[in-house]
Amino acid sequence: MQSRGSFFAQIPPVTKNLIIINLIVWLAMFVLPRRLGASLEDFGGLHYFGASDFNPAQLLTYMFMHSTGGFAHIFFNMFSLWMFGMTLERTMGSGRFLFYYLSCGVGAALIQELVWALTWENTFVPLLANMNGIDFPEAREGLHQLMATPQGKAVVSGWLNTFVTIGASGAIYGVLLAFGMLFPNAPLYLFFIPVPVKAKWMVTGMCVIELLIGLSEAAGRPDGVAHFAHLGGMVFGFLIMLYWKRSGTFNRGGGYGGY
Repeated sequence: MQSRGSFFAQIPPVTKNLIIINLIVWLAMFVLPRRLGASLEDFGGLHYFGASDFNPAQLLTYMFMHSTGGFAHIFFNMFSLWMFGMTLERTMGSGRFLFYYLSCGVGAALIQELVWALTWENTFVPLLANMNGIDFPEAREGLHQLMATPQGKAVVSGWLNTFVTIGASGAIYGVLLAFGMLFPNAPLYLFFIPVPVKAKWMVTGMCVIELLIGLSEAAGRPDGVAHFAHLGGMVFGFLIMLYWKRSGTFNRGGGYGGY
């Protein structure tokens, strides 16, 4: 018991409370739908801003929700938060770290909204074409005609509720980006790689992978993961870290050499 207490006592307060909140919400997602008669994702998951179920609070609430289809989603996010968040919180300070984490999560949501705005029509056109036995140009024209009426807009707004994303991954990718910038030469041991990889190369590789998969998804090969939201968290994290660097907030990143 003393060892367990010492372990939790070593976790900085923001990192610890973020992990606790995420776990509580994840457990609530199993229990509350039975009482409410609806999934919590319907209320707190990030919806496209043109959908009938969208509300601005979802830009924040979505990052505290995770898939209930398994343990992997929340485990890897919270493990990464624990592993890298502790060091960042001690380096940045608790208040600054909380601001950074939430900003990356909201930034990831905004990028995801932008991606949906650019791609939702191309998602629905093939579905309409196949359902009605028509070609794509005719289906696109029919969609535009439907959107021209208030009743049609309401129908499409309901369809758009199918675009939902949840998870802390956008904020977590921002955390990884900050760690890579503050401690670029820190050696990291990754699964299936027997030698250490410097943090800067890990972050670069993750960014490239997410970009390539995201472009593949935009080309019509979706895998159900919001890859551009991950990139959005990294982009917003980079901009914040760059601003802090230029303002003199971080001049050195510790023993492994800062950016």
